[in-house]
Amino acid sequence: MKASLITIGDEILIGQTVDTNSAWMGHELNKFGIAVQEILTVSDKKTDIHSALKRSMEQSDIILITGGLGPTRDDITKISLAEYFGAEMIFHQEILDALTKYLEGRGRKLTEESKSLAMVPANCTVLRNKKGTAAAMWFDEQGCIIVSMPGVPHEMKNFMNEEVIPRLKERGIISNIIHHTILTAGVGETVLADKIRTIEDGLPDNISLAYLPNLGTVKIRITGRGDDPDKLANEVRQLAEEITHKIEKYVFAQEDISLEQALGNLLAQTGKKAGTAESCTGGYIAQQMVSVPGSSAYYNGSIVAYSYGLKEKLLNVNRPIMEEKGAVSEEVVRMMAEGALEQLEIDYVIATSGIAGPGGGTPDKPVGTIWMAVGSKNRIKTKLFKLTPHRDVNIPLTANLALNELRKFLLNENGEV
Repeated sequence: MKASLITIGDEILIGQTVDTNSAWMGHELNKFGIAVQEILTVSDKKTDIHSALKRSMEQSDIILITGGLGPTRDDITKISLAEYFGAEMIFHQEILDALTKYLEGRGRKLTEESKSLAMVPANCTVLRNKKGTAAAMWFDEQGCIIVSMPGVPHEMKNFMNEEVIPRLKERGIISNIIHHTILTAGVGETVLADKIRTIEDGLPDNISLAYLPNLGTVKIRITGRGDDPDKLANEVRQLAEEITHKIEKYVFAQEDISLEQALGNLLAQTGKKAGTAESCTGGYIAQQMVSVPGSSAYYNGSIVAYSYGLKEKLLNVNRPIMEEKGAVSEEVVRMMAEGALEQLEIDYVIATSGIAGPGGGTPDKPVGTIWMAVGSKNRIKTKLFKLTPHRDVNIPLTANLALNELRKFLLNENGEV
């Protein structure tokens, strides 16, 4: 089954409101084997709504519409749908009664303007709104299912969970679908694709792979579809094992979690503490670490030392060496790590120093030159990275690379890799 998503509202087109509804609906439909063909955003104009509807009905089986169902004059979705299908607008006493009860329960009175919410196209099935005021509408027209819902996210989600998905299940539209995610770090998608090419070439028709790259990480998503859920689960599991065997040294999780969460899980198992000494990343790594609930169990804190003076004062970095080698050097990042281990009273450390850009580069050390160190009091490992000319990429990319380097360090200490 194929679906189209249509969001209606000038506020989305001018950037005043971000369309989070489509992302959520696309994710939910994908879980049930319904492929989203396109996402359209149109203005509060009948001609634009009609054009989007015509386009979507030509290529999709299911069309989900959000927005434009309120009581004000700019909310014209209902009228536009009625005109498109050649249906009259009719009054629903049940909607008005439910609306009155809803408003009274919140100490509000029904206004003349609000009464327009009880008018709906005659050819729709009304879906009651348990989280708000505007009803949703279900249409069966020309072989398509069209559902028009309010744009308020929590109202839309309630309609999807309580009405739309159950009704699609009743009609046998939703199929069995299983996703399995393999998370990797420190390798590009082209390298991964090359390593598992023979596996991918032999995939059965009901199973597909997708590569989802981010800064320093790549998700490999396995998607399986089939009538027998047990058989399908076994097929997906076996495939995941085959792929993992080929790329094992890059895999940090077999579930959809962040790199910092995976590192946090490892640290929690050791019962020891970690911390960070940051220059070019300016506390970005610390922010990632503490974004994980419960991180206080294994993360002590960070020293952000940007200047020579603070590197010397807070991390005991030798100033003559900084002046000779430069702050972006193996010697300095090693001393930053050693200083943080002492000052933060930690067992494991990440230290970073680099030229994030856009300025500050030299022929010997161009923008994107990053030195990092990870380790413990027993051993410090340093590594040089040559990244991009772009500051907004270099900082988060450095953070992810550093998190992965400490993850690998911990695994090596435990003899796992």
